[in-house]
Amino acid sequence: MTKKEENFQFEKGLSRLEEILEKMNSGTLGLEDSLKLYEEADGLLNGCNKRLHEAERKIEKLLKKRNGELETDEDGNPLTEDFTA
Repeated sequence: MTKKEENFQFEKGLSRLEEILEKMNSGTLGLEDSLKLYEEADGLLNGCNKRLHEAERKIEKLLKKRNGELETDEDGNPLTEDFTA
């Protein structure tokens, strides 16, 4: 995982996607601006999808390890595993 992917924040990405959608739906943008925003949105969608997939895999791991009780570390925190592509 690249440094940029590690620093990606789902909520900020989703918020920016909403802003882009509003601008593109306004009908006031020219072709070049629309293309730039489309490219940015594509990258944000990829980042959001990766984060959602990572969260899903962490949840699956937690559920799979559960045999009546959740496996925890010595501090009582649920055991998770980093998943890097």
